[in-house]
Amino acid sequence: MAHPFSQRIYLGLGSNTRPYENLRSCLDWLAHSFGHLVVSPAYRSPAYGFSGADFINLVVAIDSAISPQALKSWLVWLENIHGRNRQQPRFSDRTLDVDILLFGNLVAPQWQIPREETFQQPYILKPLRDLAPDLTPPQSEQSVDMLWQSMQARGHAPIEPVDLGWPKEQSQKSG
Repeated sequence: MAHPFSQRIYLGLGSNTRPYENLRSCLDWLAHSFGHLVVSPAYRSPAYGFSGADFINLVVAIDSAISPQALKSWLVWLENIHGRNRQQPRFSDRTLDVDILLFGNLVAPQWQIPREETFQQPYILKPLRDLAPDLTPPQSEQSVDMLWQSMQARGHAPIEPVDLGWPKEQSQKSG
């Protein structure tokens, strides 16, 4: 039974350094720590903001009563054990990048919730749409599906589905 104070939390995961290994390991850690995961399909996209290897990105939904501050601290630790180098520029290769995209209906600028890039980058918005097309994020008047359709109409950098090879019984895929 879910904790009565549980929130649906959406996390954006990305990597362009040993991405299959690092993302599968991250998913294993998340499943071990939070239980059932709802996992989007994974997508390959060009590096954004710098010249580098393509990224693999996906979105994961968890239900937890954890606080945003505690979750953020845990995610920094998770990135660190996967070799994240915090001395690099913001736009650079990453072993693992995990961002809190949405945390229930919380609006908390101090933790960058909701994450602004969620609604500006196809490699985040498409997998979020795969999981929650009818979701209307806080401070938005449009559903995730409507936001995605608007982005498609404007054109965007190419993204292509890839098989991450993570256990299918843990995954949910939809169009």
